[in-house]
Amino acid sequence: MTTHDVRASTRERTLPGWLRFVAPIVVGALILVLWALYVALGSAPRALPGPAAIGTELVAHWDIIVEDMAVTATNALIGLVVGALLGVLLAGLAAAARPIDGMLTPLIAALAVIPIVAITPILNTMFGASSQFGRQAVATIAAFIPVFVNVLRGLRQTRPVHRDVLRATAASSSQTFRLLTLPTALPYLMTGLRIAASLAVIAALVAEYFGGPSDGIGTAIATYAKSGRAALAWAYVVGGILIGLVFFLVTSLLERLVTRHSSV
Repeated sequence: MTTHDVRASTRERTLPGWLRFVAPIVVGALILVLWALYVALGSAPRALPGPAAIGTELVAHWDIIVEDMAVTATNALIGLVVGALLGVLLAGLAAAARPIDGMLTPLIAALAVIPIVAITPILNTMFGASSQFGRQAVATIAAFIPVFVNVLRGLRQTRPVHRDVLRATAASSSQTFRLLTLPTALPYLMTGLRIAASLAVIAALVAEYFGGPSDGIGTAIATYAKSGRAALAWAYVVGGILIGLVFFLVTSLLERLVTRHSSV
């Protein structure tokens, strides 16, 4: 197959720009219609209200939902920032020195397989019922792992021949890092951040199910689901989805900007 054939095939498989925006909206609308019909037929469980009931609760309680969204988003953001900084720092140390890599790798592998739900109750109890620190620590752990793994992989992608070229031109260590190592590792860092953003939101929300202060999206969902106010609980679920979308879109946009800039 020639290059022209490959480009022609790629153009045929790529959807038009307008269809890439319209198609998800149509699919989402179809799901809502089927959901409403399922509830209207009376066969849905009591914990599954119709979209209209959820929308009504979302509008009626939007003010308090936003306040709880702010709490969850703040915990997720703090966890993402701290986890990302720790991930970059430790990945840099592991890439620079093999003894440090040998010490960190088993510890981080063990940390990666610890279920969030197993340590969350312990951290919440450890730091008290009025502190958000336990939730932020859970989000930090969730964000740290993908950033560390991706950055370490990116730092190891530089080819020896490229380093030899820079060494032959008498480039210093800082110039090698700025001109070769950093541009190579940046796309991996952004991929790690995009993955970590979603995990930080999920971890912060799940942590709210297991004690701590009485605010946050997760606490509200658990409270209203247990009290039989399913529509309001689902309205809070929508609030959690909005937080996740914002984190995902911001990190995806940042990744696209950095990748485009580094590819020039």
